[in-house]
Amino acid sequence: MHIRSLGVIRDARLPLGPGLTVITGETGAGKTMVVTGLGLLMGERADAGAVRAGDESAVVEGRLQVAEDGAVAARTREAGGELDQGELLLARTLSAGGRSRAHVGGRSAPVGVLAEISEHLIAVHGQTDQLRLRSGAQQLRVLDAFAGPVVAEDLAAYQRVHTRWRAVSAEHDHVAGHEAERAREAELLRLGLDEVERVDPQPGEDTALREESERLAHVEVLRTAAATAHAAVTGQGAGEDVVGEGGADARVDAARRALEQAGEHDATLAALAARAAEVSYLLADLGSDLAAYADSLEADPLRLQTVQERRAQLAALVRRHADDPDAGVAGVLAWAQRASARLLDLDDDGRLETLAKERDELEDELRRLAGRLTVARRAAAADLQDRVAVELAALAMPSARLEVAVHTGHELGPWGCDSVELLLAAHSGAAPRPLARGASGGELSRVMLALEVVLAGADPVPTMVFDEVDAGVGGRAAVEIGRRLARLARSTQVVVVTHLAQVAAFADSHLTVVKTDDGSVTESGVVRLDDEGRVGELARMLSGRGSGTERAHAEELLRSSRAEAVAEPSTPRAGRTRTARAARGAAPRVGRSTSAPGTSGARRSKS
Repeated sequence: MHIRSLGVIRDARLPLGPGLTVITGETGAGKTMVVTGLGLLMGERADAGAVRAGDESAVVEGRLQVAEDGAVAARTREAGGELDQGELLLARTLSAGGRSRAHVGGRSAPVGVLAEISEHLIAVHGQTDQLRLRSGAQQLRVLDAFAGPVVAEDLAAYQRVHTRWRAVSAEHDHVAGHEAERAREAELLRLGLDEVERVDPQPGEDTALREESERLAHVEVLRTAAATAHAAVTGQGAGEDVVGEGGADARVDAARRALEQAGEHDATLAALAARAAEVSYLLADLGSDLAAYADSLEADPLRLQTVQERRAQLAALVRRHADDPDAGVAGVLAWAQRASARLLDLDDDGRLETLAKERDELEDELRRLAGRLTVARRAAAADLQDRVAVELAALAMPSARLEVAVHTGHELGPWGCDSVELLLAAHSGAAPRPLARGASGGELSRVMLALEVVLAGADPVPTMVFDEVDAGVGGRAAVEIGRRLARLARSTQVVVVTHLAQVAAFADSHLTVVKTDDGSVTESGVVRLDDEGRVGELARMLSGRGSGTERAHAEELLRSSRAEAVAEPSTPRAGRTRTARAARGAAPRVGRSTSAPGTSGARRSKS
């Protein structure tokens, strides 16, 4: 992590490696600025007052090792950022004027994206904020992870049934809620279909009636035209407008005879005579047809009225039911076909009852599975309480009692009917209170350390930060805190801000915040200590002087902590490398088992 112009820190780089890293320094040197910088990278609210006096802005950058195919990488790509060979660069800039900007994977992003990403990566336990288990939902998921397969299998089955139950319930409510609307729709469809059935339109009927109406309405005009044409063709009933004697048929017949007589002497005229004969036959047929047509025509006002009334009925149907008025009766018949199918669907009276039956059966199965979850969770809660009690006794809180209360309600939620509440009685005779209000800041940090040690195998977080978890303790309790932090660091990268040498002695990496003061400007930087530097810093932490006696004591602390580390079973240490992170799954677990599917990320919240 790189910090620039934040508080008293002008420019500092923190090489936060695998295992346990401790950060020490004199009071006021700026140790808390490290936690403040982490908070900025986690998307927490920015305070412009944290910008170093005289500077325009503060910048915090963090480089994290993440899985290429994990949730963090996916969210980074969604935000437009990219990984650099498995490393993710996060940055936060805070101006002295109060404006804040965030960058994720090299791209500008909303500050909220930092918060989303940090939930999977870092958990901070500070003196004033203990947010890792701040909600009942997170506490429930942590308990499920601690319980392991005994809960995971039933929870997976419960959630499958719950998903189906919600879908069926929603469909049932939709059908029931729209029953009146469906009834109205069905009634309208029935009325429309009754009307179509009563009128009984036939395919193509509107076209035939239109043609008949035209003929009946203009019968005299049609009769006159037919008689005139008949006279012209046949010469019968010829009026003054017929030129010459006889009709066209007689003239063509005369032409035919003349051609036939001359055709005996010329083949061309014989051919023309044949054609004249064909015309003569056609004219004879035409004359007959015209006569028949004229005889069929007669004025029929009653039939005309009937046709017009029928056309009006069909037009009304088309206006009310055809999607396209130009489609005519064909559009009405198409609508009637669709309406009949829709009415069958609306009239399916058994659908609501079928959905209700399935919903009730699924609910019975859910309650059975929820009961099994409750039994398993209460057993796991008792086990968790006992394990944390052992840890608390070693952390100088022998009278403290953590109570994991499992409350069962009636509502079927996505995780069952249970809610979990962590309660703490800080001393004998004290009534259990919610975790955040049951103890002082230092006591609460130790409670969280005890919980994290117990939960380390069941619900691991890549990086944990403890800010002065050792406040208010010393002696043997301080050694136990250091020992447990070191144990936790076997499966998780742990960063601790401490003022106790007994804790710092267990570190894999020791950083100190160095303060210089020239009378006008205070600056702080971060130095990584070698073995000799660690002895001097531990001696200073023991007495403030670093005399020979304190140095000897410091050397003894280092030897003792290293001896304990060698005596502990050899286990892979979690760190920032991909190989170490992959090995974390094989590390010994202080908790009961690995986390249930879908639950391990639930508690990786900023805290």
